[in-house]
Amino acid sequence: MKLDDFEKEREQDEKQESGGSVLQSAVTTKVLLGIIALLLICIVILLGAIFLRGKRDDTAKEDLQQTITDYAKEQQELEQQTIRDSDVLDKQEEDAAKKGESVQATLPKEPVEETVEEAEEPVSETEEMKAVVVDIEDEDDEAYTKEFILKEAYPHFEANNQDAIWDLAHLKRYVKLSRGLLGTGEYYYQGDVDSEGKPHGTGLAIYEKNSYYFGEWSHGKRSGKGTWFRFYIGQKNKQNAMGAYASHSYSGEWANDLPNGKGAEHYEVDVSMLQKSGKLMIQNVVGNFTDGLYDGTLFANTVDYIGRIQEWDGIAKNGIFTLWRDMSAIGECSVWRNKDNHEWYLDIDKSENKNQGLRELLK
Repeated sequence: MKLDDFEKEREQDEKQESGGSVLQSAVTTKVLLGIIALLLICIVILLGAIFLRGKRDDTAKEDLQQTITDYAKEQQELEQQTIRDSDVLDKQEEDAAKKGESVQATLPKEPVEETVEEAEEPVSETEEMKAVVVDIEDEDDEAYTKEFILKEAYPHFEANNQDAIWDLAHLKRYVKLSRGLLGTGEYYYQGDVDSEGKPHGTGLAIYEKNSYYFGEWSHGKRSGKGTWFRFYIGQKNKQNAMGAYASHSYSGEWANDLPNGKGAEHYEVDVSMLQKSGKLMIQNVVGNFTDGLYDGTLFANTVDYIGRIQEWDGIAKNGIFTLWRDMSAIGECSVWRNKDNHEWYLDIDKSENKNQGLRELLK
């Protein structure tokens, strides 16, 4: 082969090789571009996914925050409602307490009818009396009625609380209630009753003239052990020695509506009303009583204007004293003898030596 031909052939081969390299390079470039494009697409998709996820997380956070806020509001409203309900309940309980009933106690109580029964000839200071038996359950929360007063007084009489009894009896409502019985022949009663509704057992009675009895009863009559009181309120007459006596009472055995048996009579004396005349006032008489009269051996004490106490002896039969000395010539009777000095006596007018006893309980 000629040198020129060899040169031409080599040039031709180089051109072919150069063309193949260029073709191969173009293919490689396309592949790389495809890979890059694919990677870009993947990156875009990945970024989009991250963005969407972040947005969903934000939305979830917002929803969670809203849920928490709503829950807090609901709890606050619930607490406020609870407080309001509690206030309402407290107010109801306060109102109920003022009315004397419970909020839970919504069922009405059955009414109890007041019964009025006649006693079997109970004795007053001046006339026969009839019992008005009062059922305390009829009080109906109305103050200062006879039911209220009986309920108020009963426990103090039951406990024989002398100071409380004195204070109650001097209240205007008690004086007014007793005054309302004047001349009616009745008395108010609270306590046990028999099948006919008459006082029987233990009970309290309120009479006219500020008088009271607490103790045992038998079919409408005072019988057994009991205590009777009378208080001189706003009175200044012979019955209370022109104001020297403040009250009069008897405590002991009873039968047939009168003191019968052992007992003690007591006068509450206001010594400030006594004159400096040496006059003695009977304070206590202890002994036996028959139908309200002194009957048997008796013991008494007296008090003078300085409060000095002296003791005396006496003997009576059905209200008539046995005389320690006879002074009938001058119209006087010595009925009490000093326990320490038998030369000292207490005298009464001869005309008065009869029916000696608890004069205010006698017919």
